[in-house]
Amino acid sequence: MRKVLLATYLGSAAALAVGSASANDELIKMSQNPKDWVMPAGDYANTRYSKLNQINAQNVGKLQVAWTFSTGVLRGHEGGPLIIGNMMYVHTPFPNKVYAIDLSNENKIVWRYEPKQDPNVIPVMCCDTVNRGLSYGDGKIILHQADTNLVALDAKTGQVAWSATNGNPAKGETGTSAALVVKDKVMVGISGGEFGVQCHLTAYDLKTGKQAWRAYSEGPDDQIKVDPVKTTALGKPVGADSSLKTWQGDQWKIGGGCTWGWISYDPALNLVYYGSGNPSTWNPKQRPGDNKWSMTIFARDADTGMAKWVYQMTPHDEWDYDGVNEMILTDQQINGQPRKLLTHFDRNGLAYTMDRETGELLVAEKYDPKVNWTSGVDMDKNSPTYGRPKVVAQYSTEHGGEDKNTKGICPAALGTKDEQPAAYSPDTQLFYVPTNHVCMDYEPFKVSYTAGQPYVGATLSMYPPQGESHMGNFIAWDNKTGKIVWSNKEQFSVWSGALATAGGVVFYGTLEGYLKAVDAKSGKELYKFKTPSGIIGNVTTYENNGKQYVAVLSGVGGWAGIGLAAGLTDPTAGLGAVGGYAALSNYTALGGTLTVFSLPN
Repeated sequence: MRKVLLATYLGSAAALAVGSASANDELIKMSQNPKDWVMPAGDYANTRYSKLNQINAQNVGKLQVAWTFSTGVLRGHEGGPLIIGNMMYVHTPFPNKVYAIDLSNENKIVWRYEPKQDPNVIPVMCCDTVNRGLSYGDGKIILHQADTNLVALDAKTGQVAWSATNGNPAKGETGTSAALVVKDKVMVGISGGEFGVQCHLTAYDLKTGKQAWRAYSEGPDDQIKVDPVKTTALGKPVGADSSLKTWQGDQWKIGGGCTWGWISYDPALNLVYYGSGNPSTWNPKQRPGDNKWSMTIFARDADTGMAKWVYQMTPHDEWDYDGVNEMILTDQQINGQPRKLLTHFDRNGLAYTMDRETGELLVAEKYDPKVNWTSGVDMDKNSPTYGRPKVVAQYSTEHGGEDKNTKGICPAALGTKDEQPAAYSPDTQLFYVPTNHVCMDYEPFKVSYTAGQPYVGATLSMYPPQGESHMGNFIAWDNKTGKIVWSNKEQFSVWSGALATAGGVVFYGTLEGYLKAVDAKSGKELYKFKTPSGIIGNVTTYENNGKQYVAVLSGVGGWAGIGLAAGLTDPTAGLGAVGGYAALSNYTALGGTLTVFSLPN
């Protein structure tokens, strides 16, 4: 059944590509070759699954370091390399260098791109100077720079083919996300929710860089690209002014809802999927209403940007639970019926399984038992609060009000999972999820808006759940039942992206710097190796010259490692992360290294 479903998904994708003159036939075909890694998540479905099986559960314990590469940059290294034929493309945090490496010629650097960016962008980058990776299409490497310039580089020479300005750092708009090439367009989000940005997803022409469409997260219907009748939320039309009605006055203009997470795409439905982040400010008292469409899953037409359906996971967010995490697309059976599914592990601690064609909500369950701000989602379709989380008053920062420190909220603002992407194996039909096991105290306060200045309005402290000392788990999740199958404890949050393989092995990295391999069925640890710095990058695999390799960027940083990355010591700095992860400095230090593993000859 697995092969049939996978073949159906890929077959329908290929058929649609052939039928559309603008479709990027090359990219769809390339993404089906497991020897390469041509998209940030490996495929349009964001599964982070590889069919390669030379490295398997029986021999993974013999892995050795094959080669390493220093990026020459400190700070947090998120994302991972692209592998296209014999070429590897490696990116760095600010200043966003790109290296093209020839894997068939002693890993020679063929070209490097070193953009000149104004360092004044650094102070307006919320949670480290990270970049989540490169994309490829039409012979171009696509980079979203910190200064929001979207740059297309000739894959062979590194020369700039075109550049487009996606935002304005003077307003707090920055670029940290990986773009996605879909057909004849490049789609990319924007960062800046902590600076009161009105955030958006934008599509640019792949050949010229000209803007094709832009869809904001909040505002008038024409700006957010919703049709009052045709766009649905849980099966019902959203109605006119669906966003404006949930904001006070013009507050939507500084409403946040940023889009710095991952984008996925279903070629058969021609829909792109992504999430919007927290509303601005973090003080919920200053923005009454549901604040739509922040904290929302969007399904949009790839050609026009029009929203087919939306689902707001955390209305009137009171905890900074950004909804930007990846949407993983699978074809599975539920109750004996084949369904086109979307699975999303939200920062709010709830894992959602939805019908990606209609937006129907099928499952919504806690994927960390310590989640306490909600007792669960109302799943009664006849209820007036259907689809909404039931908020527990004790952990409501709105209920406590301004200048009241609400204690013991689980999860913390960085969520049960942040942007670190999960993986899905069609072999086990399980999802492998890197998680944070962290709670917080949260005190909102009144804040005024000034363009380009922080617009946060809350003080936080973070710590493990009461009576526990570990701050992370790596779990296997069944999206059909909404249950944890197995869970491995980690001392710190698991801030790396996972990789599942046909060899029955799942890989992930730890903040101390270990690359780990575990058995896909049982979670048993099969291998670990300490890399030079903490890992917040995503594990990638590829084949070159008949041999399978596993690659991961190490370089501690990101929100969890911001204390180390930026040299901060105040426990409440880094939006509360510095104190929570203070012990991390006992286990790792700054660095920027790509480490590549293989089996011995």
